[in-house]
Amino acid sequence: MLFRVLALSFVLSISACSSWVFRIDIPQGNYLEQKDIDKLQIGMTKEQVKFVLGSPVVVDSFNDNTWHYVYRFKSGRSEKLNAEKQFTVKFEENLLVFAEGDFELPESYNTPMVN
Repeated sequence: MLFRVLALSFVLSISACSSWVFRIDIPQGNYLEQKDIDKLQIGMTKEQVKFVLGSPVVVDSFNDNTWHYVYRFKSGRSEKLNAEKQFTVKFEENLLVFAEGDFELPESYNTPMVN
């Protein structure tokens, strides 16, 4: 009986710090791709931006004209696979006036949207 308890304790202690234990990937936030950003243009309404990029993760509590899109990925396999992307858009009078972040804005971005 004592041998079984010791063997079970040994097996459980080895498995707790083993590298073969499965760890899940943890994605959080808005996953954006360059092709999404390429659809943005100055003068788009909030509704149009939300259609293209989705709902923002963070809307400034004191200024609902600033939206923050944040994406974080934590890999369960390797820290080298971890990633973080951020993108911010600002509106004036319900129209897109500013965008910046970890993506390149397209050439067509500065062409005003005709509503």
